[in-house]
Amino acid sequence: MTVTPRPGIMDVAAYVGGEAHLAGHNRVIRLASNETPLGPSPRAMEAYRAHAGELHRYPDGGALELRRALARHYGIDADRIVCGAGSDELIALLVRAYAGPGDEVLYSRHGFLMYAISAKTAGAVAVAAPEQDLTADPDALLAHVTPRTKILFLANPNNPTGSLLPAGTIEKLRRMLPPTVLLALDAAYAEYVTRPDYEPGIKLVEAFDNVVMLRTFSKIYGLAALRVGWAYCPPAIADVLNRVRGPFNVAAAAQAAAVAALEDKAHVDRARAHNERWLPWFRKALEALGLTVYPSAGNFLLVKFPDAEAALAFLNGRGIIPRRMASYGLPDCLRITIGTEEELEAVVAALAEFLGHGASRRPAGVR
Repeated sequence: MTVTPRPGIMDVAAYVGGEAHLAGHNRVIRLASNETPLGPSPRAMEAYRAHAGELHRYPDGGALELRRALARHYGIDADRIVCGAGSDELIALLVRAYAGPGDEVLYSRHGFLMYAISAKTAGAVAVAAPEQDLTADPDALLAHVTPRTKILFLANPNNPTGSLLPAGTIEKLRRMLPPTVLLALDAAYAEYVTRPDYEPGIKLVEAFDNVVMLRTFSKIYGLAALRVGWAYCPPAIADVLNRVRGPFNVAAAAQAAAVAALEDKAHVDRARAHNERWLPWFRKALEALGLTVYPSAGNFLLVKFPDAEAALAFLNGRGIIPRRMASYGLPDCLRITIGTEEELEAVVAALAEFLGHGASRRPAGVR
């Protein structure tokens, strides 16, 4: 007899991150994982290097300095912050703590894959509610709530579609949900949003006892390699997460780098300004090629192709790596991160050639 996993584990499709290498290419343009093209803050890199001589020491299991830095930055209560190895770990911890066999975890149809994966690994049922125009539909989400629903995960802005719901819509959704359902707002891309009608979830966490906001240092802060995320929670939920998380789940050097990154406001402002300039430029350039490009509040664009797999193969042949979207139920789409000016122009030139527009670097009408 062999050792076997719990029922349902082998039905889980393992998460596959964006590719980083292409055979035959020494240098590639990596636009598959929504990484910032500006890289991390120099201050964060310096803080990371400063810990080289302390690798034999355990980290602060409570991430106290990082939680204090977050509390100062956002004007929130440090005791209600729980840090994790990326927001992925916090998603898994929420499911582990609040859902199990026979329970349901609800999410929007094209939401982040880790919601369904975490649900299934806990033995819960992952339930996907349909969307309208690739945007979460509050009415559809509410219609899929049952007595077995324990958590509703909602990414806002959403990955991979880039769609966004205004603060009023999110608050109305929360008020209409049963009090027994935990609303987990995943605001991984919040720092890129400048719309006045957006709120990442802080106000709802402070107004309700069953809302959690999830954030990450992997995107605009450029610390994806270090795996640092955090959750802002009602006190009771923070207590639960601290009971189920590992005792030293965020490395010391990662904590120090995150504190330094948080304090380097100028670097974050530059990253946001870069995105505000080049995201609309890139969208206009792709639309000038005749492609369907969906609106995005993040640092990426979801692009529809007549043949996405052929487009992917062509781009890969030019050393360019976008993200295929078949696993998200969008087989005719690719998701492309906003990279540097040079990288984006290379993508436009390659797609112009692929679509038969010649090899012009800037399509007509794009400046």
